[in-house]
Amino acid sequence: MSSGAKHSLYNLFMALIDPGDEVLIPAPYWVSYPDMVMLAGGRPVILETKAEDDFAVTAAQVAAACSPRTRAIVLNNPSNPTGAVYTRAQIEALAKVVVEKDLLVISDDIYRQLVYGDAEYVSIAAVSPEVAKRTILVDGVSKTYAMTGWRIGYTAGPLPLIKAMAKIQGQSTSNPTNLAQTATLAALTGPQDCVATMRKAFDERRLEMVKLLRAIPNVKCREPKGAFYAFPDVSFYVGKKSPEGSILDDDVQLCDWLVEVGKVAVVPGSGFGAPGFVRLSYACSMENIRDGVGRLAKALGTLR
Repeated sequence: MSSGAKHSLYNLFMALIDPGDEVLIPAPYWVSYPDMVMLAGGRPVILETKAEDDFAVTAAQVAAACSPRTRAIVLNNPSNPTGAVYTRAQIEALAKVVVEKDLLVISDDIYRQLVYGDAEYVSIAAVSPEVAKRTILVDGVSKTYAMTGWRIGYTAGPLPLIKAMAKIQGQSTSNPTNLAQTATLAALTGPQDCVATMRKAFDERRLEMVKLLRAIPNVKCREPKGAFYAFPDVSFYVGKKSPEGSILDDDVQLCDWLVEVGKVAVVPGSGFGAPGFVRLSYACSMENIRDGVGRLAKALGTLR
């Protein structure tokens, strides 16, 4: 998630949540979601998903998790860290529960233009007017236009909530710079060829990274359909002994060892609510992808 979109989401939670309100968060999730909810006085309710289901939360799970204090659900589509993309049928099923349970949907759409293959980005707000009035869209320019650091995020939703967010932002993060706003306007209204070019390059790198990861013994990797991350299951190697004699008890220790000894950096899945997985980014050159996954394979091969 971009820094600008994070500010928007934080302000949203502060404006939306009363103490004790519950927010449903499917896992794996972006690391900040639960803490933002807690900072606003709410309680994050984590909904576990499975790799074999492409990390998609089901409508039945959402319905079962609702209580009288449930205020909203966070929907990150495409997902960071998994790269998963919800199908139209899944979105429509979730939308039905949202209306039945009178929930708000916080739709983090920061990767919506980075979708590959036969996957399709479907906005839950487009399902029906009833769902649209319950949806708050959060987006930004850092991913689609490679403007990380410009700190531009934006939100669309019910006007009273947007006004409340604006009051909070005015007393906390002030405002984005004029230069960043001008650059964002140029990005959003100018030619979009650059987005298509970047998406094509990401798609090629995505396929190469998944192929290389799947070639590593005992590593399982679902094909990411969006964003620019792969999220392989490396749980086979958790608990193994390194050549130096240390036991790598969890994915954090495994990732620390990979940096120090294997000279490759991956992010432990436990930070995203998915221990045993790691996140890799293919927003880099093909050469670095091949070199990095090669180092990963070599290092993992030394564990016993």
